Amino acid sequence: MTRLELRDVRKSFGALEVLADISLHVGEGEFVSILGPSGAGKSTLFQLLTGAVRGEGEMRFDGVPLDDHGSRFAFMPQRDALMPWRRVIDNAALGLEVQGMRRRAARERVAPLFAEFGLAGFERAWPAELSGGMRQRVALLRTVVQARDMLLLDEPFGALDALTRAAMQRWLEGMWRGHRWTALLITHDVREAVLLSDRIYVLSARPARVISEIPVPLPRPRTEGAALAREAAAIEAGILDTLLGATNSRPFDGEAK
Repeated sequence: MTRLELRDVRKSFGALEVLADISLHVGEGEFVSILGPSGAGKSTLFQLLTGAVRGEGEMRFDGVPLDDHGSRFAFMPQRDALMPWRRVIDNAALGLEVQGMRRRAARERVAPLFAEFGLAGFERAWPAELSGGMRQRVALLRTVVQARDMLLLDEPFGALDALTRAAMQRWLEGMWRGHRWTALLITHDVREAVLLSDRIYVLSARPARVISEIPVPLPRPRTEGAALAREAAAIEAGILDTLLGATNSRPFDGEAK
């Protein structure tokens, strides 16, 4: 069943056209990624979905126009955005509190999930006491505990070092297999997209259009076996060729983006 569907979505900021006729869909329990050149407008697309900005075109969720954005999506930004003055359990519970839940009830909701997220024993820690990977796990816990219909993940591991990022990608792939969240990921990391995704949309340079929709028919888990690694590498190479073509075709507009 299709949960999210975009048809001919467009967005401009004044004279600057950012998104041009974006059409895509995400099915129930599907993990979909969006790749594109820097400055192509990927984050703008999330702003449209969350209602932070308004655009043109059609956006539907479960077949009906997407009007009440806040009730549909749980958004995880690029940075973990943990509040340094709140203990880890209170950071994880923050989204529930924003929805109107009392702090005690919110703590009771998130506490049983700490072990599953690899955070057992750190409930009373401060964010400064956590590693980068652990901070991102808290941020993801804060996101999924809200029990929204769909996760929006905006480069959640982009700020991590390479080794931690690889470990977190594998961890997320395992978590997704266990929960089958409906998820849409923005990433610059081709390998990350192939590891995590059922399908990948590749965007052109600004104004962004969908130039390729790539299925990833690899069995899960995707971290086992040389044959699987070769298949993944072949898909990655094809995506890189598409991305490089999209980047090279972008006209110079007088600014570095």
